Amino acid sequence: MYTDVQLAVLFADIVGSTRLYERLGDAAARELIASSLELMRQATESRGGTVIKTMGDEIMATFAQPNEAIAAAARIQRLTETAPELTSGSGGRVAIRIGCHYGPVMLEKSDVFGSTVHTANRLTSQAKGGQIMITDEVVSRLGPEWRSAIRHVDSATLRGFRDEVMLYEVHWHPEDITSVLQVPALLGAARTRAARLRVTLQDEQATLSDERPAIHLGRAEGNDLVVPGSLVSRVHARIEAGKGSFQFIDQSTNGSFVRPDGGDVVFVRRDAMTLIGTGAIGLGREPSDDDPGTLRYRCEG
Repeated sequence: MYTDVQLAVLFADIVGSTRLYERLGDAAARELIASSLELMRQATESRGGTVIKTMGDEIMATFAQPNEAIAAAARIQRLTETAPELTSGSGGRVAIRIGCHYGPVMLEKSDVFGSTVHTANRLTSQAKGGQIMITDEVVSRLGPEWRSAIRHVDSATLRGFRDEVMLYEVHWHPEDITSVLQVPALLGAARTRAARLRVTLQDEQATLSDERPAIHLGRAEGNDLVVPGSLVSRVHARIEAGKGSFQFIDQSTNGSFVRPDGGDVVFVRRDAMTLIGTGAIGLGREPSDDDPGTLRYRCEG
């Protein structure tokens, strides 16, 4: 007999374990992996989670609430970064990738089953070493202390699933949180991309759509919108349509500042963020209503 419950399911996987055996030898690699798994277990249990099973070089764990799952995931990454016993030789360290999803599972004895488990497992394969990847279902249930550390990074069709899943990364380094996109209060806006994104600069405008999937911004002639200013790079940034969202991508020296209407200013440098709703963009400086170089954007349709 099984019981239907709602849980956060987390997978944590050691990256490149096969290469560890090749490089360190069987005994040393096995000891290193065992130490990593024990660290994962302790971090999981310290946040009230349960390790359901260990499978070679990864664990599967469950938590009653997403907040506890993300706190455990962040603890795993921090300990992995600092624990002296997880040095893999020649200055290298073990790297762990983590995926987490929340939803209904079938609880039978000491194991769990269902699509939520499969989603969390597939999500882990989307992460790189040192990353924590989560879904809308996790983000929408997080408290403010973790929502401020979330950035939407992509949407993807996970292997074995038909529909696209919105992917978010948890920035677990405290110093990284200030440059992370604040998650909108209405997450539904991120699930369905608007038909167009209109960008204006004074009397000029450019419209992004499926017919025009990218626009370029910068001070050089030839950009779709030419933005004046000594802090603006020749080709400063671009905005792309694709994979279910409009992505602002900074490629400049001085970075960009994006201010969603009703939200805080987000600094983006050599990074990307999703544009939702309406807002303002400053290239190399914060946007201002009095600055002729401030761009306005609006998602439409």
